Amino acid sequence: IESNTSICSTVNQAINEIILHRNRLKNIGKKNNFSIGISGTHPTALPKDQSFVNNDSYNWVTSQLKGYSNQNITFSTHVHVGLDDNDTIIQVMNVANGWIAPMIALCANSPFFAGNLTGMQSARTFQFGLFPRTNILHKIKNYDEFSVIVKQLKQCKSIKETRHVWWKIRPHIKYRTIEFRVCDIQRSLRKTKMIIAITQALVHKIYHDIENNKLSPDYNMEFLNDGIWKASSLGIKSKLICPIKEKIITMKDMIYSMLDFIYPSLIFFGTENVVETAEKILKNKTEADEQIKVYNKLGF
Repeated sequence: IESNTSICSTVNQAINEIILHRNRLKNIGKKNNFSIGISGTHPTALPKDQSFVNNDSYNWVTSQLKGYSNQNITFSTHVHVGLDDNDTIIQVMNVANGWIAPMIALCANSPFFAGNLTGMQSARTFQFGLFPRTNILHKIKNYDEFSVIVKQLKQCKSIKETRHVWWKIRPHIKYRTIEFRVCDIQRSLRKTKMIIAITQALVHKIYHDIENNKLSPDYNMEFLNDGIWKASSLGIKSKLICPIKEKIITMKDMIYSMLDFIYPSLIFFGTENVVETAEKILKNKTEADEQIKVYNKLGF
């Protein structure tokens, strides 16, 4: 089930709409003999039992991915942040890629898949990663270069529409937004607010750094991808190579670095209280850990 808010001016407005939608879905479920669960993956559903909605979009996906299309029993929180122009969207994306790993680790909520305890914190990241074009895009110069990439992908029939590019952070040119697609959906509304606020603040801080002519870093792609692997598999308990300083640090320190980096922007938007939510996760457990605790006590 996919639920979308309208265009929101504030984080609180977005949360209020999410509350409305969740209650509406809960009531729809009651009338149709099902209940809504909130997790990055469905813990027990089997890929072989899945069927797709019969429309042009899903039929194209099935034709491309064939049997692997059934593996996508995954659920994420996507956050769009509007920006002034397409080149700025590309420039912000280049820098934001460096913060994907701490976002995944902080919001990990999918330890199960197909009835199995996977041993991973974010199985959703792995399952959706089976799909093509779900990687991190290497640094590109501007919107023109992005357009060339999309044009060539269309010409060789890798994609049919621009939206078939599923990068972890991508330009959404139709909406004039940068779209973050990296976080497992959270059961907690407080943690959902944290995701939205961190995303908004990251974009704001990076945008102002660009406006002030701060050079965009040239990340080592191997370090970025290794960080995603560590965040997905071990979560906040892992170590990674910081893509900015290229030194080995703990994931918790990487998350604190992200919070320090965006703190002026959190203050600007009046959302600095989400730091407390992040610190509680770091001192206690992610929602993935909470799921495992319930499983160890009660099973499926």
